[in-house]
Amino acid sequence: MIKAALYIVILIITIWSLESIDITGMFKKNRYYETRVLYLIVSMSLSYLVVNFIYDFIINTKII
Repeated sequence: MIKAALYIVILIITIWSLESIDITGMFKKNRYYETRVLYLIVSMSLSYLVVNFIYDFIINTKII
């Protein structure tokens, strides 16, 4: 339950933070959807790594 809540919160934070990066210059013109898909894949991957780190840290240190 806590891991699912962490996934939702961290995914929102990563999407919000990745919006500040302008990588549209790396793509060809009129490739809006490909850019959005890349943002989504990167944010999901980053969320997975961050959530697993936080969850393992909580479990191993027995904070909760």
